[in-house]
Amino acid sequence: MQKAEVYSKLTTVFQDVFDEDDLALTPQTTADDVDGWDSLSHIRLVLAVSKAFGVKFSASEIGNLKNVGEFADLIEKKA
Repeated sequence: MQKAEVYSKLTTVFQDVFDEDDLALTPQTTADDVDGWDSLSHIRLVLAVSKAFGVKFSASEIGNLKNVGEFADLIEKKA
């Protein structure tokens, strides 16, 4: 899966989880940049991403992520 395809699909998932149709992601996007990204929505996000891409993540993989770019890289490796 190409990086552009990962970001396109990931953006759709983020928009759905956070109910924000104009949400745009960059590799540097963090939870602080997205309204409503708290611990509960983080869990919903990880589950939605896992389902959308057909991949599973360990708690340590998720815990080590610092931004959307690292999340996209992890997805790209697993997909």
